[in-house]
This record gives sequence, C-alpha cells and structure tokens, in this order.
Amino acid sequence: MPAPDSGATTPPAAPLPVQRHLFEIPDDVAYFNCASVSPQLRAAREAGEAAMRRRARPWLIGTDQWFTEVEERRTLFARLVGVDADGVALVPATSYGLAVAAANLTAAPGQRVLLLAGEFPSSYYTWQAFARRTGATVTTVERRDGQTWAEAIRDALDERAAVVTVPAAHWTDGAAVDLDTVAPLVRAAGAALVVDASQSVGALPLDLGAIQPDFLVTVGYKWLLGPFGLGYLYVAERHRDGAPIEDNWINREGSQDFARLDYQDTYQPGARRFDVGQHSHFETTPMAIAALRQLLDWGVPRVAATLARTTARIEEEVSAHGLTLTSSDRRPNLLGIRLPARAQRRVAAALAEAGVFVGVRGPAVRVSPHLWTTEEDIARLVGALAVAVPG
Repeated sequence: MPAPDSGATTPPAAPLPVQRHLFEIPDDVAYFNCASVSPQLRAAREAGEAAMRRRARPWLIGTDQWFTEVEERRTLFARLVGVDADGVALVPATSYGLAVAAANLTAAPGQRVLLLAGEFPSSYYTWQAFARRTGATVTTVERRDGQTWAEAIRDALDERAAVVTVPAAHWTDGAAVDLDTVAPLVRAAGAALVVDASQSVGALPLDLGAIQPDFLVTVGYKWLLGPFGLGYLYVAERHRDGAPIEDNWINREGSQDFARLDYQDTYQPGARRFDVGQHSHFETTPMAIAALRQLLDWGVPRVAATLARTTARIEEEVSAHGLTLTSSDRRPNLLGIRLPARAQRRVAAALAEAGVFVGVRGPAVRVSPHLWTTEEDIARLVGALAVAVPG
C-alpha cells in the first residue's frame, strides 16, 4: 500500500443548491436580513407546533423530558462547533453568556479590556460594568484605512491587557476578525479571549481547538436558524468549575430524581452549572433541535461555500452600479454596502416597499443572505438599490 500523501489537502466544500423550499418565504419577498433574525425552517415550525400540542397536555411530559431534549440540543450544538458537550452551557442571550464570562474573569486596576470600535452594545455594556467592578479600563480598538482588525488588535495589545473580546465577523458589515491570528497573540499577552460568534456560528467553520477561547457565546436565532431565547455558551475546561450567575435547582447534581430534590452543593458536570434556569423550554427546544439537525445535514463548510458564492454575486452586481463595500476583507456570509449620507434615512423603507428586506447599520446597508436566496432575489435587491440610491 502506498504511503499517504502528507501534502494532501481537503478539497473545498461544494456549494449547495437553493434551499428555499425548506422555508416559508413568498416569491415576492427577497429577505437579506439573516444577521438580524432568520426565517424559520418548515421543519422547525412543524416541530414547534407538535411541541405546543404536547405542552397543552402536560400529563404527557415525563420527568425524563425535562432533560433528554435539552441534552440533545446541547450535543447537536457541540457537534456543530466541534467541541465536547460538557463544554456547552445553554443561555438565553448573548448578554447572559457574556455576563457569565465577566463573572469568571478578573482584572486589576490599570489593566485593560480591548474591544472593537462599533462593537455590539451588549458586549460594550458588559465590559463597561466589568471595568467599573475591577478598576480596569475599556479600550476601543480602531483600525486605520487598509488595516485588518487582526492588525489593529495586535497593535493595541500589550502587557496591560486582561481581556480581549472580539467577534469573528463584525456585526455591522461582516468585516473579518482573523481569530486564528488573534488568538495566539492574546494568549501570548496573558489575556483572556472572549468571542461573540453570533454572526458566524452556523455560517462559517470555526476551529475552536485552534482558537482556544476562554468563552464563546452565540444566539440561536440568526445563523443557527432557531427560535429566540435559546443561545449557547462554550466554556473552556479551565473555567468549568467557576461560579454561575444564578442558582437554580436543575443545574445541581441529582436534579433528574424528582422524588428526592434535596439540597446539593455539587453541580451537574462540565459547563452545565452555567445553564440558565427553565432551560428545558418544552415549547421551543424541539425547534432548535430541528434547525441544528438541518445545519449538520448541510454541513457548515457547504453553507459557507454557498454564502460566499451568493455574496460574491451581490458584490459584483452592486459594484457594477457604482456602489462600494464598507470592508474589503469581509466574511462570506454578509456584507455592508456604503450609502451616501443623503440616502441613509430612506433606503430601508424604500427597499421594504419593493419587497426587499435588509438591515441598515450606520452608513451602510447590511446584506445577509442564506440558502433561500435566489438569483431573482439578488436582481430585486440590486434593482431596488439602484432606485433608492441613484448614481
């Protein structure tokens, strides 16, 4: 048998065909706002309807169902991001996950928390409160023209850094933050790395084994295609014996035994101690499970390849109309189209009137397609932009 080729590389993932039939999007709607809220999959809606029927008859909900579906959701998410299920906590929101991270990290007076300019408000407020508590300061990292976010973070890092909190893609326009470059720089500086992956998990492959974040949080209702209120927090093993921000019964050891719910000092294993209370969510957990199963069936690399092809087409078309992007080093799942000042207030309404739905973030239209996006949708977007932003 010949020796394996040590120089072999994994072939690029093949894009998927349009999957619009799996969603309930009318033909006259061009939806480009997945970075805000994704439409529900038909399968998720059907799972939710079945769950609501079950919830109407609670005598059908057995003791084990307080735990089994929750653990399936935890395990599916862990598979999606390539970590062990013991490292995943179930949280209701990015702010909750960031609060857990902040409660389990420390800083000394004079140290710094680095975050990107224009970072999502929940992150800013969390670390502002952390700084007040610890005596640290919040330092906003700006990038110069032609500079990547990784380069800007590198230039801002020094021995004063206690925490670096970054996304993989900037929420306003998809500008890339190269975590493979940033993570070792942060570790070398002796700082903790906290990642808000709400605009990347489910849409982009992330190698958490290489990145090694201290904490990573994401919502479930954007690129994970799930319902509101069901988010995820990855906790590095070194932090899993930390302090949760609430004390609830279901996180404690032995909570599965309803016949003897006595008081326990010990927790469920791994990051489960950080789970939010009432995380069983009988009504919506099946919806999240259906969405995670679909993403695993597609494969995140193929989702990313499909989105890259779609956003490249959009970039090509809008460029032909004289419009420019806000960032040239964007991630493949979203882009920001720069707007002239005179058009910023009216563009979203004008596009919505044409059946085109986008996000407007500051001076840009944020466009975030998904596998439901068709060539007709792209043509509708570009045509509506041409009318709303005349040359």
